Amino acid sequence: MSPPRYASCPTAIVKAPIEVVWQLLTEPSRWDEFFDVRRVTVTPPGRASVGQVVRAESGPRLLRLKISFQFLEIEQSRHRLLINVDLPLGIIVREDLNCMPFEEDQCRVTYGCNFEFPHGWRGVLARLFLHQEVDAGPADSLFRLKRRAEQLHANARA
Repeated sequence: MSPPRYASCPTAIVKAPIEVVWQLLTEPSRWDEFFDVRRVTVTPPGRASVGQVVRAESGPRLLRLKISFQFLEIEQSRHRLLINVDLPLGIIVREDLNCMPFEEDQCRVTYGCNFEFPHGWRGVLARLFLHQEVDAGPADSLFRLKRRAEQLHANARA
């Protein structure tokens, strides 16, 4: 029997060139500038690479919820990232992020987030406590990315 799953797939039009968004996504050491993470460490350091692991904390400061990300695939030409995310409570998220040019200074960003919950009581508790987060979390992350990319683009044009 496979573990319980849930999919969330927010999409947004970002008023910035695809290169601006791609640069943000592929510089994980700077994710704390716009994502809801802190204490980011990247192994090995540098731009996103297959196998690279990003460790961070999220949530209320008192809880220090540990999160780890591992880049599984990077398709530079298609502006696509496949990332495995390990969350607290045994939750695993397979993120399929892609960016597509929309207009000259705009692109569409899609976060395909496939949540996998553990079996048994841990999975029941995780779904109970986080049921709103499985939609709100990816949408919030996308909003933060959009806002930062648009700020950078506006500052570059000024």
